[in-house]
Amino acid sequence: MSGTEEAGPLPAPMPTPAAVSEGEPLSDATVDELTRTVPGATGESPLALPRAAWWQIIKRVYVMIGFHNLSLLSAGVAFFAFLAFVPLIASIVLLYGLIGDPQTVAANISLLEGLAPPEVLTILEEQLLAIVTSSKAAQGLGLGIAILVSLYGAMRAATAMIAALNIIYEEHETRNIFRRTFVAGAITLGMVLVAVIGILAISLFTYVTRFLAPYIGDAAALLIQIATWVFSGALISLTFAIFFRFAPDRRAAKWRWLSVGSILSTLLWVAITLGFGFYVANLTNYNATYGSLATVVIFLMWLFLSANAVLIGAEFNSEMERQTMVDSTVGPDRPIGRRGAVMADSVILDSASRALLEKRRRRQAEHLANRRS
Repeated sequence: MSGTEEAGPLPAPMPTPAAVSEGEPLSDATVDELTRTVPGATGESPLALPRAAWWQIIKRVYVMIGFHNLSLLSAGVAFFAFLAFVPLIASIVLLYGLIGDPQTVAANISLLEGLAPPEVLTILEEQLLAIVTSSKAAQGLGLGIAILVSLYGAMRAATAMIAALNIIYEEHETRNIFRRTFVAGAITLGMVLVAVIGILAISLFTYVTRFLAPYIGDAAALLIQIATWVFSGALISLTFAIFFRFAPDRRAAKWRWLSVGSILSTLLWVAITLGFGFYVANLTNYNATYGSLATVVIFLMWLFLSANAVLIGAEFNSEMERQTMVDSTVGPDRPIGRRGAVMADSVILDSASRALLEKRRRRQAEHLANRRS
């Protein structure tokens, strides 16, 4: 880090953040004052934050959603995700083809019914069938090249998410193009692997349920179905956590400081997807407005809302880090100002702590002036 970062004007009496320049850690006296006046200042995990701290975090998230123009960031992420959609699906299918029959991927689309608008599933199924049909001849080196090309195309979504998360975490991008491309590629590959694992797991759960249904009864089958969706939700949360941990240009946060935002993003995404699917099916008629473009518009809107869910989770994670004065970054604990992350190097100053700090500064200034005189 360099210089002093400000999150922008926040309404009093709400606590306002102040970043500490690297190499200028807070004094022990200042730290003691802040730990007495800031709720959750000594919290070592989200579970250790008191109710007052959560209320401050929620208020700041509400303000920062507008300050960071989250709707504009989500629109940009959605656009690049749309461009990366077909290459991403190609990567998943090609990798899946190394360990299974790609034809079963298209068959598993029915498992997503209810978790995505029908128009999105239509596009997904069409692209899967086209890729499966065209990739049968790919063997050996050709298959590897096809996977690399597809991953490169899919990296556009990861690159857009990196830029958005840098804004939310208030970081400046300092990585060179090679390192940034490597990070985007690694994140994209991780997403693909998570998707492949999810497809295999859902296929296995579904097969077991159908095969054992006549023997285990309806209750056991329901439990298996619930386990399937819980596992799927955990994979989605893991994907979001990977983004939050590795995408911003900063020292990575510990997993426990990413868990709340990841779970929140997953719950918001499920709620938004179900709600948007109901809205499209019952409360509006995109075909009347957009005609043949209705499917594309619905898909883009769904991506936009999904991006919103992910970025709101990131906002919560960032403000949680700002609430605590405990080192939230990986590795040995470092003092505030030397942690390599704006949010971890920031402190929350409420009206009481501001008064205490200002009083101490005046006393120090008067003491120094008396010594000089």
